[in-house]
Amino acid sequence: MDMLTNQIKQTIDQCVLCWLASSSAENMPNVSPKEIFTHFNQQIIIANIASPQTVKNILQNQQVCLSIVQIFIQKGYQIKGKANIIDATNEGFKTKEEKLLKMTGDKFPFSTITVIQPESIKEIWAPSYLLYPDTTTEAAQIKNAEKSYMKILKNLKLNK
Repeated sequence: MDMLTNQIKQTIDQCVLCWLASSSAENMPNVSPKEIFTHFNQQIIIANIASPQTVKNILQNQQVCLSIVQIFIQKGYQIKGKANIIDATNEGFKTKEEKLLKMTGDKFPFSTITVIQPESIKEIWAPSYLLYPDTTTEAAQIKNAEKSYMKILKNLKLNK
Protein backbone atom coordinates (compact mmCIF):
# COMPACT_ATOMS: atom_id res chain seq x y z
CA MET A 1 0.00 0.00 0.00
CA ASP A 2 1.21 3.48 -0.88
CA MET A 3 1.65 5.66 2.19
CA LEU A 4 1.55 8.92 0.24
CA THR A 5 -1.99 8.90 -1.11
CA ASN A 6 -3.16 11.36 -3.75
CA GLN A 7 -4.84 13.39 -0.99
CA ILE A 8 -1.60 13.65 0.98
CA LYS A 9 0.34 14.57 -2.17
CA GLN A 10 -2.24 17.26 -2.94
CA THR A 11 -1.84 18.67 0.56
CA ILE A 12 1.94 18.74 0.13
CA ASP A 13 1.50 20.57 -3.19
CA GLN A 14 -0.75 23.18 -1.53
CA CYS A 15 1.53 23.96 1.42
CA VAL A 16 4.20 26.64 1.33
CA LEU A 17 5.98 25.65 4.53
CA CYS A 18 6.48 22.53 6.59
CA TRP A 19 8.28 21.81 9.85
CA LEU A 20 10.88 19.07 10.17
CA ALA A 21 11.72 17.74 13.62
CA SER A 22 14.97 15.88 14.12
CA SER A 23 17.11 15.06 17.10
CA SER A 24 20.77 14.56 17.76
CA ALA A 25 22.41 11.38 18.97
CA GLU A 26 22.05 12.87 22.48
CA ASN A 27 18.26 13.27 21.87
CA MET A 28 18.42 17.07 21.71
CA PRO A 29 15.39 18.05 19.58
CA ASN A 30 15.41 20.52 16.72
CA VAL A 31 12.48 21.83 14.67
CA SER A 32 13.19 23.71 11.49
CA PRO A 33 10.89 25.28 8.88
CA LYS A 34 11.37 24.07 5.33
CA GLU A 35 10.28 26.08 2.32
CA ILE A 36 11.35 23.94 -0.64
CA PHE A 37 9.85 20.44 -0.41
CA THR A 38 7.69 18.07 -2.40
CA HIS A 39 6.79 14.44 -2.86
CA PHE A 40 8.76 12.13 -5.11
CA ASN A 41 7.17 8.74 -5.68
CA GLN A 42 6.57 7.51 -2.12
CA GLN A 43 9.16 9.78 -0.52
CA ILE A 44 9.28 13.39 0.58
CA ILE A 45 12.25 15.40 -0.60
CA ILE A 46 13.48 18.65 0.95
CA ALA A 47 16.17 20.98 -0.35
CA ASN A 48 18.76 21.60 2.37
CA ILE A 49 19.12 25.36 2.03
CA ALA A 50 20.02 26.67 5.48
CA SER A 51 19.78 23.55 7.60
CA PRO A 52 23.13 22.68 9.16
CA GLN A 53 21.61 21.43 12.43
CA THR A 54 18.97 19.34 10.66
CA VAL A 55 21.59 17.74 8.41
CA LYS A 56 23.91 17.08 11.37
CA ASN A 57 21.06 15.51 13.36
CA ILE A 58 19.91 13.25 10.51
CA LEU A 59 23.44 12.00 10.01
CA GLN A 60 23.40 10.97 13.70
CA ASN A 61 19.75 9.89 14.02
CA GLN A 62 17.58 9.10 10.99
CA GLN A 63 14.25 9.29 12.81
CA VAL A 64 12.30 12.44 11.88
CA CYS A 65 8.82 13.88 12.09
CA LEU A 66 7.42 16.22 9.46
CA SER A 67 4.32 18.39 9.93
CA ILE A 68 2.56 19.69 6.86
CA VAL A 69 -0.44 21.95 7.51
CA GLN A 70 -2.65 23.93 5.15
CA ILE A 71 -2.62 27.18 7.13
CA PHE A 72 -6.02 28.46 6.05
CA ILE A 73 -8.07 25.36 6.82
CA GLN A 74 -5.71 24.24 9.61
CA LYS A 75 -5.59 20.61 8.60
CA GLY A 76 -2.66 18.52 7.48
CA TYR A 77 -0.49 15.52 8.21
CA GLN A 78 2.15 14.39 10.63
CA ILE A 79 4.62 12.12 8.83
CA LYS A 80 7.16 10.06 10.75
CA GLY A 81 9.91 8.08 9.13
CA LYS A 82 13.57 7.71 8.35
CA ALA A 83 15.56 10.40 6.60
CA ASN A 84 18.74 10.31 4.59
CA ILE A 85 20.93 13.10 3.31
CA ILE A 86 21.95 12.66 -0.32
CA ASP A 87 24.27 14.64 -2.57
CA ALA A 88 25.30 14.61 -6.22
CA THR A 89 27.19 11.33 -5.76
CA ASN A 90 23.97 9.46 -4.91
CA GLU A 91 21.99 7.65 -7.56
CA GLY A 92 18.76 9.52 -8.30
CA PHE A 93 20.03 12.84 -6.94
CA LYS A 94 19.77 14.64 -10.29
CA THR A 95 16.13 13.65 -10.79
CA LYS A 96 15.17 14.81 -7.30
CA GLU A 97 17.29 17.95 -7.66
CA GLU A 98 15.51 18.87 -10.91
CA LYS A 99 12.12 18.65 -9.23
CA LEU A 100 13.25 20.91 -6.37
CA LEU A 101 15.04 23.35 -8.70
CA LYS A 102 11.74 23.95 -10.50
CA MET A 103 10.50 25.33 -7.19
CA THR A 104 13.57 27.42 -6.31
CA GLY A 105 14.71 28.76 -9.64
CA ASP A 106 18.08 30.27 -8.82
CA LYS A 107 16.91 31.81 -5.53
CA PHE A 108 18.07 29.13 -3.11
CA PRO A 109 21.25 27.17 -3.78
CA PHE A 110 21.52 23.73 -2.23
CA SER A 111 23.90 20.82 -2.60
CA THR A 112 22.15 18.15 -0.52
CA ILE A 113 18.63 16.84 -0.23
CA THR A 114 16.83 15.28 2.70
CA VAL A 115 14.90 12.22 1.56
CA ILE A 116 12.21 10.98 3.95
CA GLN A 117 10.76 7.50 3.71
CA PRO A 118 7.42 7.65 5.56
CA GLU A 119 6.75 4.92 8.12
CA SER A 120 3.56 6.35 9.66
CA ILE A 121 1.18 9.12 8.67
CA LYS A 122 -1.69 10.59 10.61
CA GLU A 123 -4.03 13.48 10.02
CA ILE A 124 -3.66 16.54 12.21
CA TRP A 125 -6.36 19.15 12.72
CA ALA A 126 -6.66 22.35 14.70
CA PRO A 127 -8.25 21.62 18.09
CA SER A 128 -11.33 23.69 17.20
CA TYR A 129 -12.48 20.92 14.82
CA LEU A 130 -12.62 18.55 17.79
CA LEU A 131 -13.84 20.97 20.45
CA TYR A 132 -16.50 22.69 18.34
CA PRO A 133 -17.46 20.22 15.59
CA ASP A 134 -20.87 21.80 14.96
CA THR A 135 -19.48 25.24 14.15
CA THR A 136 -15.98 24.58 12.86
CA THR A 137 -15.92 24.19 9.10
CA GLU A 138 -13.15 24.65 6.58
CA ALA A 139 -14.95 27.77 5.30
CA ALA A 140 -15.09 29.21 8.84
CA GLN A 141 -11.41 28.41 9.39
CA ILE A 142 -10.49 30.17 6.13
CA LYS A 143 -12.53 33.24 7.11
CA ASN A 144 -10.88 33.39 10.56
CA ALA A 145 -7.40 32.92 9.08
CA GLU A 146 -8.02 35.71 6.57
CA LYS A 147 -9.02 38.06 9.40
CA SER A 148 -5.94 37.14 11.44
CA TYR A 149 -3.53 37.49 8.54
CA MET A 150 -5.05 40.80 7.42
CA LYS A 151 -4.48 42.20 10.93
CA ILE A 152 -0.88 41.02 10.81
CA LEU A 153 -0.34 42.55 7.37
CA LYS A 154 -1.84 45.87 8.47
CA ASN A 155 0.43 45.94 11.54
CA LEU A 156 3.47 45.18 9.40
CA LYS A 157 2.60 48.02 7.03
CA LEU A 158 2.05 50.45 9.92
CA ASN A 159 5.46 49.61 11.40
CA LYS A 160 7.37 50.49 8.23
